[in-house]
Amino acid sequence: MRLTIIGCSDAFGSGGRLQTCYHVRHANGEFLIDCGATALIGLDRMGLDPNRIPAIFVSHLHGDHFAGLVWWLIHANHVSSRREPLTVTGPAGIEARFTTTAEALFPGCTKTPRHFELRFVEYAERQPITVADVTVTPFEVSHPSGAPPYALRFDIEGRTIAFSGDTEWTDNLIGAATGAELFIAECFGYERDVRYHMTWRTIERNIPRLGAKRILLTHMGPDMLPHRAEITDPRVLIAEDGLEIDL
Repeated sequence: MRLTIIGCSDAFGSGGRLQTCYHVRHANGEFLIDCGATALIGLDRMGLDPNRIPAIFVSHLHGDHFAGLVWWLIHANHVSSRREPLTVTGPAGIEARFTTTAEALFPGCTKTPRHFELRFVEYAERQPITVADVTVTPFEVSHPSGAPPYALRFDIEGRTIAFSGDTEWTDNLIGAATGAELFIAECFGYERDVRYHMTWRTIERNIPRLGAKRILLTHMGPDMLPHRAEITDPRVLIAEDGLEIDL
């Protein structure tokens, strides 16, 4: 199994990075975790075909995590001529939020006939759902976005990847991360607390509680980026656009 970082920036592209998006390839297929507005740019850079991706799992309804779905629809209809079904999972109301966003940016685009099925599935707290051979369990976290935000725990082929989404510290992250081969943790700040986000110091003191084998720091803001070289814990990786991690 391989995780490829398509984008790992904060909402503002700090450090010249693309917005949040991770590609996972496994024996039976592939999927995306989050789909920021720059997702198609990153997939193209990495030579990955969006038509081959059957499922996109969205953690919460902020634009830097789901707005790429709008361009995905336009691309699927008018560029790649997608035919295969696409399932998008996310918090309650994701389909309505997608439709509102897409119509604001490209009026009429959701009414254009398409040649593939687009299906939306909503999360329920700690209720596993299986899509495209991947089982995801959502754990509610703390990051207001107009709908419940979630950390996501993915079980694929007997292995586990977990993702914090965006959030300040909550013990629900322990349930999501325990035993995971990799826990992708948003780390917006270094040591100065930022409401609804985590810092390196918060993550550092909770590494034993999280119980993941490795932790990948991502979603780093301008306060965190200059401190990357100071993170020397062997259990911790630093995200970079284009980085590939075998699991």
